[in-house]
Formats: sequence, C-alpha cells, structure tokens
Amino acid sequence: MKIAIIGAGYVGLVSAACFAEMGIMVHCVDADVSKIERLRRGEVPIYEPGLEELIASNAAAGRLLFHTDIADVIHQGVQMVFIAVGTPPEEDGRADLSHVLDVAATIGRTLEQYCLVVTKSTVPVGTGERIRRVICQELEQRGVEVEFDIASNPEFLKEGDAIQDFMRPERVVVGVDSERARQLMTRLYKPMMLHQFRVLFMDIPSAEMTKYAANAMLATRISFMNDVANLCERVGANIHQVRLGIGSDSRIGRKFLYAGCGYGGSCFPKDVRALIHTAAEHDYRMRVLEAVEEVNRQQKEVLFEKFDCHFGGKTEGRTTAVWGLAFKPGTDDMREAPALVLIDQLLRHGCRVRVYDPIAMDEARRRLPNHPNLHYATDIYDAVQGADVLFHVTEWKEYRMPDWRRVYDVMQTPLLIDGRNVFDEGPREAGLTLLGIGC
Repeated sequence: MKIAIIGAGYVGLVSAACFAEMGIMVHCVDADVSKIERLRRGEVPIYEPGLEELIASNAAAGRLLFHTDIADVIHQGVQMVFIAVGTPPEEDGRADLSHVLDVAATIGRTLEQYCLVVTKSTVPVGTGERIRRVICQELEQRGVEVEFDIASNPEFLKEGDAIQDFMRPERVVVGVDSERARQLMTRLYKPMMLHQFRVLFMDIPSAEMTKYAANAMLATRISFMNDVANLCERVGANIHQVRLGIGSDSRIGRKFLYAGCGYGGSCFPKDVRALIHTAAEHDYRMRVLEAVEEVNRQQKEVLFEKFDCHFGGKTEGRTTAVWGLAFKPGTDDMREAPALVLIDQLLRHGCRVRVYDPIAMDEARRRLPNHPNLHYATDIYDAVQGADVLFHVTEWKEYRMPDWRRVYDVMQTPLLIDGRNVFDEGPREAGLTLLGIGC
C-alpha cells in the first residue's frame, strides 16, 4: 500500500513514521523546503519521545520518503492522501481552513486515478463536504472525471505519548460515506489491531464532531476541577480528598480530575474556541464551553495571585524561579502554556525571572521577550538561586525528587507555589512554605 501524508507537522510526522513502521510506503509532503531538507538529513523539527529514531529507521528502510510537491506524489499512484496540515485559530476562534482547501485544490488539479482523500487535520463539521466540492470544481475545470472518496480520520494523540497512542490506540474514529472507503480504511488499520479491531466507523460529520467533542469534554473536566479547587481553598476543603471521593464513582472515573494552573497546548484551547464558534454559526450557544474557557483563562493567573497575596502586593524587584515552560511534560510545545501567562505577569510587575525546562529552553527563547530581567538557567538549582519564590508549572519527572535542602539553602525566601499539586511533605520537611491549588 502507498499513501501520502500532506503536512510534516506534529500530526503528519507521527502518522507518517508510524504507518511506515507497519510496512506501508509513506510519502510525506510539506511546502516548507527547509523542513523537508532537514528531515532528509535526519533532523526532526519537533520533540516527541521516540519519533527521531522511528523516522530514521523507516527512512533508512526506504519506507518513508520526504517531498515538497504534492503533484509528484499523487502521480506515483498513492491510494490514499491524508491531509494533516495546520488549522490555526483565527481571531474570532474559527479554524483557518485555507491550508486544507489549498491541498484539496491541488489534489483536484492533479488526480488521475481513484484516490481516498482523508482529513487528519482537526476540522469543523462540514469540512469534508467542502473538500469534496473543491476537488470536484478542479476536476470540472480540467474537463475530466476521476473517482475519489472523502473520509475523516481525526487524531487523538497525546503529546509525549503520541507513538504509543498511534500504535496501540484505544479507538480509531473513521468517517466514511462509501463501502470502498470503508474497505480501504479497514485494510490500513487491520494490521495494527489484529486481536481487537477498534475502528469506529460512522458518517463523516459525526467523525468531525467527535474530535472536537472529545477535547471539549476533557477541557471541561479540567476546568471543573480547577473551579472546585478554588472553592475548596475558600471553604477549607482539600481538593486531593475531593478528587478521590468523586473519582471512585465509576460514572465519573479518576482521569483528568487533577486541579492545577490551567490547560494549554495546541488542541484544547483551539478546539474549545472552534466548537463555540461552530455553534454560533448555527445560532446556538455552547454555554458550558464558554464557562470552561473563562475558567481556564482565569486559572492561568492563579499562580501570580498566590505570589502577590503572600507578599502583600510587594512583588516588585523580587527574584522568581519557574520550573517548567512547556504546556505539559514530554514535549517542547509552549502554545498557550500557563508559564507564558505567569512570566508575562512577573515581568510586568518588575520581577526578575529565572526559568528552566529540560526540553523547551530553545522554544522559550523564540517565544519569550528579550528582557533584561529574564534569565535562562542551566538546571533546576541554578533557577532557584536567590529566589523569593519557586513556581512549579510543568510536572516534569526531573522535578519530582530534588535535593530540597539544597533548594532551601540557595533561595532568598523559601516559598514554593506548586501549580500541579505534585509535592507533599518533602519541601516542608526541608523548611519550604508550600502552597498548592485547592489544598
């Protein structure tokens, strides 16, 4: 089987490498010439555990090839084309589909034999039909008739665990509207699920909606727990005990019930806003999701509020340390990361900020301002040198069991604000004051 994956971003590269690992001939295409040249040299432009090795081995085996021209790849007789280009949010929250539709137009201008066109990008309901219309318009302009089908195959990858998620998925959602498309998608995924075929076939609009609904549900659980945690602080309850109490209910479960300093990343914020906008286009308000987004926005300010309250508003000139810059461990992705909000607040209030992240330092230098009060530390202990407060923002394993006595000795004021509720007695035993979220 030959397939093409258009877009060498996070989803495209992971999908390409994993499909190639299953023995499929994969042509990965991206318009960014420099990115493709780097990939051909074995340089992976994103961080994901295990991805670099997977790309290298499959490229060496000749199963994974990188290109810059979609037309050249389609002319090689691929049976499926996966569209995995970006759909960044516009100012009003809607998903920008320009790259998706550009790819569809190129397919229509190039197609010569049957092909299944599959959307892997996160797209609003109705995008599949828009892709179909664009391809049909291009074929009509050429004066040719070529059969093709459309399918939707949204991704559910967790950054930091993407390869495991892809190779051993809980489920694969596939939207089709023809038996031929269904058979092709079955053939594609069957080797990955020999013992339990976990592909859920449905219509295309339902598959498109499933992606947004899944992320919106997870975001809702996070914001709900953060809301409850903030109330716990005011009434004297402990969010850890509340989580155990409600998580033991099989109807609720324990996953995604952790309070913290807000969610970030490329998926939850964007998809919540896009679903709100889709509803507005159909004269409907997603009132729950509007509240989810507002709670999350406010939650990213909680860390600074605790710091400001502890020092009675006298924060100017203080030295602060930030452990963790990526929006979650296992990635260098800082899109919508809580650390960005915190660092902006600290700098605006005249604080000196010392930051450290085991993976995201290069990304931080690209995203954070060139500010005289911003220092990039070499390790966790360098970060806390002379600090009045340590903010724990991303729960990297490297931070789990540091030498707390050493941390205490080098800090100016032994205050730890744990934005992920990871720490318990260790910091306190070393003499640090520990503030968490909802406890």
